[in-house]
Amino acid sequence: MSCWAVVPLKARRTGKTRLAGLLDEAARATLVQSMLETVLSALFEAHEIDRVAVVSSEPERVPHGVLALPDPGQGLNPALTAAADMLLDHGARSLLVIHADLPLVRGSDIDQFVRAGRHQGMALATDRHGTGTNALFVADRLDFPFRFGTNSLSRHLAEARLRHITPALPALNGLAIDIDTPADLACLWPAAAAPFTPTRWSPTPCTTSL
Repeated sequence: MSCWAVVPLKARRTGKTRLAGLLDEAARATLVQSMLETVLSALFEAHEIDRVAVVSSEPERVPHGVLALPDPGQGLNPALTAAADMLLDHGARSLLVIHADLPLVRGSDIDQFVRAGRHQGMALATDRHGTGTNALFVADRLDFPFRFGTNSLSRHLAEARLRHITPALPALNGLAIDIDTPADLACLWPAAAAPFTPTRWSPTPCTTSL
């Protein structure tokens, strides 16, 4: 069963704007790139992933060895739906959607998540607040409707119930801890109140109960 991973990547001008009060534009770009590289490295380490694609309106940011898929600019969910349709033509039979802002994710997290999803037919990874969706896996259901956005976990669960699917919900810190706000950044980097520089980026996980 060919399993593709899809990483949606926002345009530079819209990336991590909620950190603007803490990080300048250059620092935010460095942070975004660092986290993207972490996520892609984890995907390449994972045994359960066959191919990797990035959905972006800026294909020059997609590294060698990763399939660049276009972002039509109509929002995240339509872009992912279009990507899933394209990957069917590339032989995809299962799909992992994973966000690009997971600084602690490892290949072993992804393997555990995908295996749980194969067993249940689907898996969801929530954020540390228990409301968002940081990763979604579907086996043989590439037509599953994406509902990323505010309170996406409950909306994905509702769509699963309509289809008589009981998703796996593995608790994995590597998939739960994302970076959207200064509070998120402070969980990993205790000196978050000080100016960010790439050499000071040394993430350590906050204490979080999942």
